[in-house]
Amino acid sequence: MGKFFNEILDHHKDFITHQKIFFVATAPLMANGHVNLSPKDNASFRILSNNRVAYMDIIGSGNETAAHLLENGRITFMFCAFDGPPNILRLYGKGYSILPDDSNEEWCELSSYFNAHIATRQIIVGEIDMVQTSCGFSVPLYEYLGERDYAVKWAEKKGEQGLADYKQEKNRVSLDGLPTPLY
Repeated sequence: MGKFFNEILDHHKDFITHQKIFFVATAPLMANGHVNLSPKDNASFRILSNNRVAYMDIIGSGNETAAHLLENGRITFMFCAFDGPPNILRLYGKGYSILPDDSNEEWCELSSYFNAHIATRQIIVGEIDMVQTSCGFSVPLYEYLGERDYAVKWAEKKGEQGLADYKQEKNRVSLDGLPTPLY
């Protein structure tokens, strides 16, 4: 039942915008490397064009996505309907990360699409070359209750220097030892 498209169409944009969560998947090239799959809040996701998307990435306990993108660029985004008609939508493409830097023209342009805050680590950009939709019949129904504010509160408590230290300790290399752009 899957259908494939070369770009994000208007009805795909409507579906993506309605979702409250999305998932991003990346993997290293090494055969015994770890595939990474992360849930993200959809408020941080932007459709920049029919073939370009971005999301604001916040500081976390690892930086697998950025390491994998630096190594090979492969990225997949997935959106599931947890309410309404069943549907799954995947965006396949190549990606890269942009670190906060006011002298970087691309950072200045893209950061204007987001409400950057103290926990903002980078912006992940995806150049989309294939869109797939599938039935989603087995995806359960869930009720959306709201957003969590733990990450921002944690970052505010750590402060700028604490976050810089944390990123140096936890975000410079992947689980498999691959460097990230913070290396």
